[in-house]
Amino acid sequence: MGGETLQVKRSLLWERALKNYHQDLAGDKEFVKILKTSSLEELLADIPILRPVNSSERPLPCTMDRLEPTFKLLNDFLEILRKSCGAESAQTALVWGSIRMIVTLASTTDKILQEVFDMIEELALTIPHLESCKITVSMTTDMETALLSLYQEFICFYARTIRFFRNFRQPFMMRSSWPTLQGDFQRTIQRVKRLSNNIEREIELSRMRLDNQKYHVVLDFMARFKSQFPKNGDQVSHHLPFVECSHFYGRDDILCQIDEALFVQPSARSLRSFALYGMGGVGKTQIALKYANASREKFDNIFWISAQNSITIGQSFRNISKVLGLIELDTELDDHATILKVKDWLSSAKTSWLLIYDNLNDLSLIKHAWPAGYGGSVLVTSRDSSAALYPASSGCQVHAFDTDNGTAALLHLLGLDSESTSYQAEAKLITSELGGLPLALSQIGGFIAQRQMSLKSFLGFYDRNSTTVDAERPESMDCSQTLASVWEMALSGLSRNAKVLIMILSFLDLNGINETDLRNGTVLANDAAVRFMMDEIDFLDAQRDLLQRSLIDKSSESGVISMHRVVQRVVIRRMSDEERDKTFLLAIAIVSANFPDTYSADIGHQIASWNDCKKNLTHIESIVSKGTEFKIFEGENQPFAELLLRCSWYLYETENYSLARSYVDIALQKFVDKDSLAYASAVDLGGLIDVDICHPSAALEAFEKAYALRTSILPSDDLFLAASQVNLGLALTEIGEFEKALGYLQQSIDIRLMHNSDRIGNSYSNLASLLLRMGKPDDAEAILKSCPSLKDFSDETFLQTGNPRFSGDMVLLSRIRNAQGLHDEALKFACKALDFRRECSKERLKVCDSLYQVSVLRHKIGELELAQQLLQECIMISEALPHAEGLGHLARASYKISQVLADLGKPEESTFYLEKAIDIRGEFMKLDGDYVVVNGGASDFERLVPWMLW
Repeated sequence: MGGETLQVKRSLLWERALKNYHQDLAGDKEFVKILKTSSLEELLADIPILRPVNSSERPLPCTMDRLEPTFKLLNDFLEILRKSCGAESAQTALVWGSIRMIVTLASTTDKILQEVFDMIEELALTIPHLESCKITVSMTTDMETALLSLYQEFICFYARTIRFFRNFRQPFMMRSSWPTLQGDFQRTIQRVKRLSNNIEREIELSRMRLDNQKYHVVLDFMARFKSQFPKNGDQVSHHLPFVECSHFYGRDDILCQIDEALFVQPSARSLRSFALYGMGGVGKTQIALKYANASREKFDNIFWISAQNSITIGQSFRNISKVLGLIELDTELDDHATILKVKDWLSSAKTSWLLIYDNLNDLSLIKHAWPAGYGGSVLVTSRDSSAALYPASSGCQVHAFDTDNGTAALLHLLGLDSESTSYQAEAKLITSELGGLPLALSQIGGFIAQRQMSLKSFLGFYDRNSTTVDAERPESMDCSQTLASVWEMALSGLSRNAKVLIMILSFLDLNGINETDLRNGTVLANDAAVRFMMDEIDFLDAQRDLLQRSLIDKSSESGVISMHRVVQRVVIRRMSDEERDKTFLLAIAIVSANFPDTYSADIGHQIASWNDCKKNLTHIESIVSKGTEFKIFEGENQPFAELLLRCSWYLYETENYSLARSYVDIALQKFVDKDSLAYASAVDLGGLIDVDICHPSAALEAFEKAYALRTSILPSDDLFLAASQVNLGLALTEIGEFEKALGYLQQSIDIRLMHNSDRIGNSYSNLASLLLRMGKPDDAEAILKSCPSLKDFSDETFLQTGNPRFSGDMVLLSRIRNAQGLHDEALKFACKALDFRRECSKERLKVCDSLYQVSVLRHKIGELELAQQLLQECIMISEALPHAEGLGHLARASYKISQVLADLGKPEESTFYLEKAIDIRGEFMKLDGDYVVVNGGASDFERLVPWMLW
């Protein structure tokens, strides 16, 4: 049965690898070709695969000869798979056939081909050297699983590489998209290294098992010899140096995991081990104590070893040896002899025993103190996650409480009514501030209880006195550690690089710190302190120091680093003022690298960077909040201002106007140089936000200020002046000053034509909008057709750009057709714009605008029910938007739906929406003092939104 089960598991692993390969390849088109190359010999025989396309004369940058040693390593690996895991030619073909296809596809570009060779070589070099151990190492289930997982990593990366070349066939597209594949490669390398380490560890364990066979023979002989004499190995004793916390709460799931791993029937003769790992203060020791005390009936002997260092380990073993009567009370043996005596007792004891190594943070200390026998159970607590792999055989990470459990634990500790909503709310705020850390909740709960403080007043007090509170241990606590001592132990002795890294991480978003973004950002930072991040080994070593102390967590799959809220704050509090200022600037520089520079050149939407911007938006939020909380650079700071400006442009482009406005306002205050282009850009951006939320007078004031600044800095034909002229024309069009708007827009066209700027379409579109507003739809159409962006675009290519600017052109064309009386065409373009905006903008203002435009056209041709549905959707989206953003759209849509409902014969509903529209318009007037009701009709509600929402 065991062989059959192993065969089934092996088949499932092969099947999963093949399935993942197919998925990453994204189709079977190349699969048949790949399977034709089933061996290394067939690959090397295929000389033409490196012949460049259309150039038989061009010398090759590299040849297959270079990769022959690499291929030898791969071949050894596949040979192991064939002998141990039943790999067939089809499975080996996925390696050789994929390499053949990758090299063929890459051979059109010398530089890319060179980098492909480097990738193949580096991947192969990460494989453990298996040839020397094929005979000596037994193939366990774990070993087979590790080998197949490593195989899967290789072939799936090859599949993704093939898909990459298939998607980007043109050399220029390959080069521009190459960083995407490089990022994938780096992540794959990390996973391969981890799997290779697992395999090497399994190899070492296998060899140790072989070496230990003779040792176990000796142990068996000693056990039989000792059985002939009386001994005290059957005695019962529980040696626990302190009691568990009297207010222990929850953790039932972890206690069950421990019990399942450590407690079996007494007849079972094997050493069972389990590790609890996690950051300091998360409650590992208290969980171990709870389990030990709850298991007194399950284990005859329970022994506690304080494993902080070699001295405490030796002292713990001396205490155990005295409890067991292995040495006389007044006898002193050296630590090594004492440990051997206890280990000898454990190996021969017929009773069940549990050994607990607490605070084993340096795993090297356990080498000589780990029990050598079998028949017992070992529980380890450690900050190092590696403890679950060695010395323990399994384990689990102990996390802080979530908000609900942490709140309940704090109320339980204080003896307060957990059903009281006021207590719950106040305790939840404290728990959130402390990140649910059990030691923090226990220590601070004791502090509150002893002084009979109110929950409501505590957070303000803690903010002012956190250092003192963290260092004080309330008398009611059953633990010798305090928050201060925990952090001192965790943070002292860090390497220089690890210290710099954790200080930077403490300013970033605690849940999503991407190591690739960190490394990319160090280039812009250009500071010697972070240069280590550019070296892969140094960077990983710094992370290792922090991981071993559980100061950070890291996903091995995504490379994303996370930290606990309390750790971040403690790290910042421990910094000197000079360290805070410098680290704050480093964090700003690193994050800035992932936002485009929008103020050094006249550029439009930076859609290609939006994904990076989105990932780093939470880091901006964290930097802003930490800067405010710890009063860092409260005055002017140019790098901080420029980072906020970069981020604000992205927020504006993605229609997050309220947050963009708040960051722009902060940036304007932080700028040191208020005569710079960057400052002018911030002023200009504030105006663009005002335009989109329909405050054109405020926008015009900002645009005029930015234009004056740029005019004083730049020559008269600079492209930035053209950008300002377009914005001035845009605001003047909204206000109704058409002649002034026309003059500015014509000036922008002249400058952009002079420079052959690709932004000329922006000028033409705004001029067409002005002409339509002036009642000249035919002239508007003629100008709009001049836009280069509209000439060669189909519906499909519009969508592929993801540029919301083009949707504005479609809306404008729809409105031109409507003004020309071509209502069917108008509806067609309006619907296309709506579809595009749904795809790109989601449920934001531009979608509201398009829903309204389509509903107007549906109403006009008598499709009343459809018009009603569209307007109801518009109202729903508007109501969900921030108040200042959606107010005008909500009022306009409410007024329009009242008209549609009247035409549908629903007077009561019509009246309801009309009154709602009037009320909302009143709210809008409070926000914009320039708005005046003219006639109370439809035109008044149209003026609540921009004439054109680009």
